Amino acid sequence: MKYRRLGNSGLKVSEISLGSWLTYGKSVEDDLATETIRRAYELGVNSFDSANVYEQGEGEIVMSKALKVFPRDSYVITTKAFWPMGDGPNDKGLSRKHVFEQLHGSLKRMELDYVDIFYCHRYDPETPVEETLRTIDDFIRQGKVLYAGVSEWTAAQIREAISVADRYLLDRIVVNQPAYNMITRYIEDEVIPVSSELGVGQIVFSPLAQGVLSGKYRGGRIPEGSRGANPEINQWVKEMIASGVIAKVDALEDLANELGIPFAQMALAWNLRQSNVASVIAGASRPEQIEENVKAVDVKLDQATLDKIEEILS
Repeated sequence: MKYRRLGNSGLKVSEISLGSWLTYGKSVEDDLATETIRRAYELGVNSFDSANVYEQGEGEIVMSKALKVFPRDSYVITTKAFWPMGDGPNDKGLSRKHVFEQLHGSLKRMELDYVDIFYCHRYDPETPVEETLRTIDDFIRQGKVLYAGVSEWTAAQIREAISVADRYLLDRIVVNQPAYNMITRYIEDEVIPVSSELGVGQIVFSPLAQGVLSGKYRGGRIPEGSRGANPEINQWVKEMIASGVIAKVDALEDLANELGIPFAQMALAWNLRQSNVASVIAGASRPEQIEENVKAVDVKLDQATLDKIEEILS
């Protein structure tokens, strides 16, 4: 495994992280999830991503329970808040009340004294950024959170967060967690340049575009039991097939085959070509999947290969 600094912080995270969305606490049996999480750790993964909203906390429980056999100081575990956790008017968003209650709920579920990174799971236009950042700053001073982060914030929102933190002498955010892959590349235009300027790193999710960049849906087929068959993302996959993107994906897989590189590893390595990307979050339902994914850290794509990828995607 290889490790990178997260933004301008001193925290080092493994280039491959393990995520828990749509897997742990839901579609993967707990025993198999535990085996997969522990195998990831054995392979050098030290970055484990979860959120309160992942199966209403079940994802957090499964992940934290699996990691309890390892020294707490040897891994980085995260959680988030923003999405609804109930039907009440204050059961969502980034108000001080909701963030306060969700962090403590997550710590209780995970049986932890602190989380390494606490993310604002989206931007909340109804709550002043100062209110949210001050709440997280309080947590950091109390030792309940080590680093602040955001997810899917725009470049302007990231700049606002840094400006507010500096104005009020609050802890700065050090990480943004956006979707990023060969198909979804919006962060390249503004988010990465602004983040690099301000010392914010990226830990990206969906590096394989929900399995599309693994060759799973070649020719537009959706295998039974795949993520694409999951009702939560099925329509998105169908739209990608209808848009013609799958034809480009098939060409990318052909290129990977020519190079003798597993397609998924090429896609992960492509993400890691970005110096501002500290880690990519891979999902894994079985130990064999994470074993294959971590091999991507040793895949180096030369300029000729990167040019061919750009040509296919253009």
